Amino acid sequence: MATRDDSPDGMKFNRRNFLKSTGVVGLAETVAAPGDAAAQSEPAAVGPGDVPVRLNVNGRPIDLMIEPRVTLLDALRTRANLTGNKRGCDRGTCGACTMLVDGRTVYSCSTLAIEVQGKQIRTVDGLANGDQLHPVQQAFCDRDALMCGFCTPGFIMASVGLLEKHPNATPEQIRKGLDGNICRCGTFPRIFEAVSSVKGGQRG
Repeated sequence: MATRDDSPDGMKFNRRNFLKSTGVVGLAETVAAPGDAAAQSEPAAVGPGDVPVRLNVNGRPIDLMIEPRVTLLDALRTRANLTGNKRGCDRGTCGACTMLVDGRTVYSCSTLAIEVQGKQIRTVDGLANGDQLHPVQQAFCDRDALMCGFCTPGFIMASVGLLEKHPNATPEQIRKGLDGNICRCGTFPRIFEAVSSVKGGQRG
């Protein structure tokens, strides 16, 4: 490496000496030092290939081998053949994929399956008891609260979550509880009527 000897004090300057004087070399050596305690304390990486994932869905365990990046919606639709909930916007805004996780509504298109292990997952596929529909499902049929039906599973799951939390939901609570779901056909009045008609709910 070329040096400069023509400084007034006769010091030789090169890139390494300059970096040492600024402390950059020492910092770089510290960061790159093998066996660093901070690096050793980091959790082991998972993936990128398939890893075992156990999900508790509608009261039964489902064992899957999936990549960590797979969403809950994709895991259940494409790997477990639970196709009740739909993919709409795939951006966590329309609500068609709504499921209940530990009693809370979630957008399954933006929830990683690996993150909900050990939690209770409920989908629209598990609501009916044999041939007997869940009261919310029956209300949607009785009140004709669907047209194309694509958004219906998400609306039903959001409604179930709402009524389990507020059995005597007020009109305002119903509006707020369903404000994360969109019906592109515009059947909101019938949906509102169906949810209000469920036993324990108040009609608006």
